[in-house]
Amino acid sequence: MSSDPPGFELPLRLFVAFRVIVDEVHAELAREGHPDLRPMHGFVFQAIGPDGTTAVELGRRLGVSKQAAGKMVESLERLGYVERGADPRDARRKIVRLTARGVDSLVRSERIFDRIRGDWVAHLGADRVRALEGDLRRMTLADIWRLDMPGWFGTA
Repeated sequence: MSSDPPGFELPLRLFVAFRVIVDEVHAELAREGHPDLRPMHGFVFQAIGPDGTTAVELGRRLGVSKQAAGKMVESLERLGYVERGADPRDARRKIVRLTARGVDSLVRSERIFDRIRGDWVAHLGADRVRALEGDLRRMTLADIWRLDMPGWFGTA
């Protein structure tokens, strides 16, 4: 009889680890002045990027409809994380950009993620964490910013 866990445990453990890390980041972000941020918002901010994007392109990058992307933008605009403005290359298009508040949340989350990684290193050791990261790189797509994950989670 094999002592290996059942195959379904691996994706569940990976998801639980993801959830533990993201929940910790959001709890700390809330304490630091960003209580309205949700995990989905991080995907949206990454999809918007440093130069901004249109709602159509945002929806494509996230794997959601233009309407769903538009609702996310409206919500984040009300919270002060994004703003819409004219595209300097084409005045007919509106570009969604991060505000200073949006950038602040990303800077803070980067610091928090680094601290959490440091906690893992303290518990598991640097070599084991590096090995885990290397193994995950070998077993996954090279493009870790494949942002259609939110759309994938939402499909029936």
